[in-house]
Amino acid sequence: MPKIYTKKGDDGTTGLLYGGRVAKDDLRTQVYGTLDETVAALGVARAGGLVARVEEIVIRLQREMFVAGAELATAGENRSKLQPGISKVGPSMTAQAETDIDLLLEEHPLRPEFVLPGETLGAAGLDLARSTVRRAERQAVALDRQGALDDREVLRYLNRVSDLLFALARYEEAERGKAAPPSRSK
Repeated sequence: MPKIYTKKGDDGTTGLLYGGRVAKDDLRTQVYGTLDETVAALGVARAGGLVARVEEIVIRLQREMFVAGAELATAGENRSKLQPGISKVGPSMTAQAETDIDLLLEEHPLRPEFVLPGETLGAAGLDLARSTVRRAERQAVALDRQGALDDREVLRYLNRVSDLLFALARYEEAERGKAAPPSRSK
């Protein structure tokens, strides 16, 4: 039976997609590790129960986080091996997130206020995923400032996904006849 451990990371490094190794605390590793956390938070949202439309989008986003993670886990010298939609974020992924947001908000417009997450378990998981992907976005910006991103589409995509997750959480609540309370007491 194959083992899941290789012991190669015992020295504090991890392997990149298509070769190369970096420190486990490398900024690149931080970003794609945060995307892994996002996938898990989306799983919590799904386990909490989501309406069918939201669940369908969430499953797509979980898969897309692996696409973004693959891109971020690839060293610059191997970027030519990446394929849009499979191992590289493409503009169509960002555009789809924008379309989803627009359609969701047509049905359930947002209130002009900050809200407190937690009205339903599914929506709370979506808000957790949103805050997690925001962290990944901040880390990706830092990676870009280091000159380690060859294509900034991943930044646009992560920004749009965090907005989409907010819209999904509010849509989920509205579909269940609930609304998150405002962040300020009246």
